[in-house]
Amino acid sequence: VKTSQILINNLPLAEYFPTVTDREKVTRPLKLAGVLGAYNVFALVRGGGTSGQAGALAHGIAKALIPHVPDTAKILSKAGLTKRDPRMVERKKTGLAKARKAYAWVKR
Repeated sequence: VKTSQILINNLPLAEYFPTVTDREKVTRPLKLAGVLGAYNVFALVRGGGTSGQAGALAHGIAKALIPHVPDTAKILSKAGLTKRDPRMVERKKTGLAKARKAYAWVKR
């Protein structure tokens, strides 16, 4: 019986992600490929919130599994794990309070 480790920023998975949904999101590509418990995962993640970090880890794990586990590319891509989330923060524009919020308009 093999026991695998999942360490994120040198912390165990359950310690780094206290919520069950985030832990399930991270382990989803391993479960879909049928290799949960067969591989050790050591990951470093920075920036964003916990949900975004979990999604980024799932994407990274899925991309890393494709060359090592044959016939998983189709399964993982169908689950939407191989495509990067393209959404980015919109930049703040000059003359505005935020990216789109304008200061209160004063007539006089």
